[in-house]
Amino acid sequence: MKVALGCDHGGYGLMQEIKAWLESKGIEYVDFGTDSPEATDYAIYAKRVAKAILAGECDRGILICGTGIGISITANKFKGIRAALCSDCFSAQATREHNDANIVAFGARVVGPGLAIKIVDTFLHTEFSGAERHVRRIAQIESDME
Repeated sequence: MKVALGCDHGGYGLMQEIKAWLESKGIEYVDFGTDSPEATDYAIYAKRVAKAILAGECDRGILICGTGIGISITANKFKGIRAALCSDCFSAQATREHNDANIVAFGARVVGPGLAIKIVDTFLHTEFSGAERHVRRIAQIESDME
């Protein structure tokens, strides 16, 4: 599995901790930035991560900003992206099993490093259930909404 990482300045410090954890577990990742704690716009990094997943360059993604809200909203604008804002492990597990989410997002001002790593671990190691009702619901999400 290859993981796409993206964050703005608000998520920079937490992303460094997650990168260290990924490296310690031998999980391959691509860092799409930001590369410093200097102020920047979260949409840039959400777009990079979403596009990498849609292009098949990465399998799943992790996005972090101050709250996780703006960066997840941006990612979800891309058809085929299902970014879930999670602040607990139960939600991370459920969104993989039920929604086949391909990006987990969280806020560095909301979730501390220890919990963030547990959320990432849960998200990366939980498989989609494949249950018919979940497949049907994902198809409804992916259909044009009018």
